[in-house]
Amino acid sequence: MCRRDDTTVVALADDLSGAAEVAALLGLPARLVLRPADLGLSPAPGEAVVVDLDSRYLDEGAAAAAVRAAVRAVRAAGRVSSGAGRDADGNLAEGRAFRAVNSGAVDGGPLWFKKCDSLLRGPVGAEAAAFAEDAEVLVVATALPAARRVVRGGVVLVDGVPLHESAAWRAEERAAPRSVAGALAPLPVTGVPLETVRRGPIALAGRFREVAADGRHPVCDAETDTDLTVIATAAALLGPGVRLLGSGGLAAALGRLLTSRRPTPPSAGTRPPSAVPPSATHTPAATHPTAPAEATGPTAATHTPATATTEPASPPSPAGPTATCPDAASGAARAVVPVYDTVGTGGRGLLVVAGSAEPVVGEQVGRLVAAGARHVVLAPGQLAGTDTVVLPAPAPGTVTVVSVDGAGGVRAGAARAVVAGLARAVSALPGRPDLVLTGGETARRVLDALGVTTLRPVGEIHHGAVHCTTTDGRSVVTRPGSFGGPDSFVRIAAALRPSQQGVTQ
Repeated sequence: MCRRDDTTVVALADDLSGAAEVAALLGLPARLVLRPADLGLSPAPGEAVVVDLDSRYLDEGAAAAAVRAAVRAVRAAGRVSSGAGRDADGNLAEGRAFRAVNSGAVDGGPLWFKKCDSLLRGPVGAEAAAFAEDAEVLVVATALPAARRVVRGGVVLVDGVPLHESAAWRAEERAAPRSVAGALAPLPVTGVPLETVRRGPIALAGRFREVAADGRHPVCDAETDTDLTVIATAAALLGPGVRLLGSGGLAAALGRLLTSRRPTPPSAGTRPPSAVPPSATHTPAATHPTAPAEATGPTAATHTPATATTEPASPPSPAGPTATCPDAASGAARAVVPVYDTVGTGGRGLLVVAGSAEPVVGEQVGRLVAAGARHVVLAPGQLAGTDTVVLPAPAPGTVTVVSVDGAGGVRAGAARAVVAGLARAVSALPGRPDLVLTGGETARRVLDALGVTTLRPVGEIHHGAVHCTTTDGRSVVTRPGSFGGPDSFVRIAAALRPSQQGVTQ
């Protein structure tokens, strides 16, 4: 690769679950910042700083302003270089256009990455244009092969169906873009077909340079994690003036590139970088990942605990020293590092907040309840009101799951008010329970209500389920609503409570 082991990475994301995913996938010591104003310290050598812009639902002007503000804040914190390097004619500087793959050369300044939604939701184009302003070239690759979302001919395919013909945007208020280029407007782009990507990193880097010389930015087709690794490698060959924009798939490729020269395993007693989990646990869904269902019928009781009558099931054990999973790039089995048993619970209860309307979440809740967790169902109408809903405090050593009753149907425009009410209810709980938060919007609103501004990623429990700690030692797991198989919550609870043979009520 073309950067030393002490490369600093700065990544921006449009929601919290995406930011946490990037922080884990980069494989570096990471700091997840919820507000650019809270950056404080400059990025340390070899550290990744990931900023949640909380911009998924902003208008285009506000989203672009958030990107620019984050870039300014990072520079102010570290007085870092923008990495720009055009000559007097505005062309890429010849002297650093190409690097030897293992040269270790670096010209100062951080490596910049922008996370975007693999389904192209949110103000993607406005953010991309703002992010590209100081770059020599912005390399774009939005494919997420682990979720069966690929890009072919510049079009996102979801399980083989073009995005604009799929059901993936059915919860959105506007039509899905017909291409990645359409979503990125007004950014001037040129498509890079799959056959060009598969010529290898050196040839691909040359194509990137040609596109940049025309004042445009390359948008790459990709169908596999290997394609994304080639794209990341080619971008690195161009030096620090390049920036990257893509999904978690590109973040994982960048992580593989950055950590490939870190052969020394962590010593005993230290917390190692997170391992890439098996993609088989990732079950994508088409609906909006963060919007809880809104009932239109009569308001239900504030909370109705539902206790399983079956004996608690034994959830799968968290990854131990002998556990293996397929590598995201090659499919080969490799060891999963056990990191979760190093984090103490401090006698806290565990609260799972299922703030998502994804169909799979209902089954995930059901399996956790069958394993012995207490279930609290909240009425959306009451959550959307002004009064704070009172939740039962999770007792030490217990697991409680909170969900929103969507049986009465969905009322348009009320989802964000429901999420805000859910956040108020969780923040009012005594005892500081550990948290599992599904959906980027839900996770961000809950942490805002709790006053949490910085997280430290520990690792991934499964694909997209990122375990972090707060500055006061509380565990927080974030996960997009559409991620994870039916046993997702059971696996997360087992990972956070490895000493328990099952989930206890």
